[in-house]
Amino acid sequence: MKTFTLKAKDIKKNWYLIDAKDQVLGRLSTKIAQLIRGKEKPEFTPHLDMGDFVIVVNADKVKVSGNKGEDKVYWRHSGFPGGGKETSLNDLRNNFPDRVITNAVKGMLPHNRLGRKMLKNLKVYVDENHPHKAQEPIKIDLTT
Repeated sequence: MKTFTLKAKDIKKNWYLIDAKDQVLGRLSTKIAQLIRGKEKPEFTPHLDMGDFVIVVNADKVKVSGNKGEDKVYWRHSGFPGGGKETSLNDLRNNFPDRVITNAVKGMLPHNRLGRKMLKNLKVYVDENHPHKAQEPIKIDLTT
């Protein structure tokens, strides 16, 4: 008996649409990360980008629990001495609401070149409008 190995040419990618309105950030991000990684597929292969494309709309209406709005801090560094910068979750939501979901999903993907490639399959938009109508995305309801 031979072991089945999936090849890159045999991967079929679907498009999914998720509405982030009134969804909790962490639970939403885990579902998105599973879809992008392809873990729900029976032929999942860890070393291939076999996940699907995910479109997230209403990114500015995502919820967080507790005091995370004030307490959660995003940190980045410019690479120069003294170049560290901190931004709270509320500030990031006000200025760049799409980056909140993108950063949460990015932390759940592999931290290597495959993870960076998978993150390109995520499309996050602040409102209902998105330019991917031609792909006919499948709407996923996460309210249950």
